[in-house]
Amino acid sequence: MENRQRRENFRAILASGKCVFPASVFDPISARVAEDLGYEVGMIGGSIVSMAVLGAPDLFVLTLTEFVDQVHRTCRAGALPVAVDADHGYGNALSVMRTVEELETTGVAALTIEDTDLPPRFGQAKQETLITVEEGVGKMRAALAARKDRSLVIVGRTSAPGISGADDAIVRCKAYEQAGVDALFIKGVKNREDLEKICSAVRLPVLLDSPSKELRDLDYLGRVGVRIALQGHTPFLAAIEAIYQTAKALREGTAPEALPNLPPAARVKELTRGADYDEAISSFL
Repeated sequence: MENRQRRENFRAILASGKCVFPASVFDPISARVAEDLGYEVGMIGGSIVSMAVLGAPDLFVLTLTEFVDQVHRTCRAGALPVAVDADHGYGNALSVMRTVEELETTGVAALTIEDTDLPPRFGQAKQETLITVEEGVGKMRAALAARKDRSLVIVGRTSAPGISGADDAIVRCKAYEQAGVDALFIKGVKNREDLEKICSAVRLPVLLDSPSKELRDLDYLGRVGVRIALQGHTPFLAAIEAIYQTAKALREGTAPEALPNLPPAARVKELTRGADYDEAISSFL
């Protein structure tokens, strides 16, 4: 599928009037699982790529090149529209431009640029802070200026609800909306009152970060303007536990054929697109 089509499909979700849960994906196999299960969209988190590529926590030691490489591998595996968490754009507004240029070539449908002050400064490692609204607007405008394909969705992200409150979040969302972003991503909303207050103040579709149980009703979220609501990145965490328990069982003497929860061969062949390779071998070898 062409990149433009993925991006148009993503925009259709934003314009749909309803909210969906995305699949958390991090590599080609997880993206294919999501696509085969019928997910409308995938989400790649910077924290998960940091773990998958470096085995490191989300402390912003992952480089842009490492992130882009993993995103490219994931997107090329299928046709699933994928949104990526591009963090703070890996630097200032000029770095944001480079980030957009690199990610656009991977085939992503959307990317988020946030206004958190990253990486944490000396003495602030335990406390999240925000850049100024003016610097945030500069980053959003830089992202928009850098994209070549206007169907690529640029999402302005703010963590203000959980740091400085709903009123500041509204100021920031309105400023990013005025700058021209295609959607808004809000993180840290704790209750319906704040969510409704923020959503009613803007006209753009909203993405929501891992809502609490109170906010997890898709019908409700769709009514207030949320179009995509994350559910965390549990597939990767489940994979860690599965690998650990399998390796532990083998180390303790369990025979491979006695291990539980292994995928059937047919599923592995389907997810690795074995039939396509069989056809290519028959045709060319």
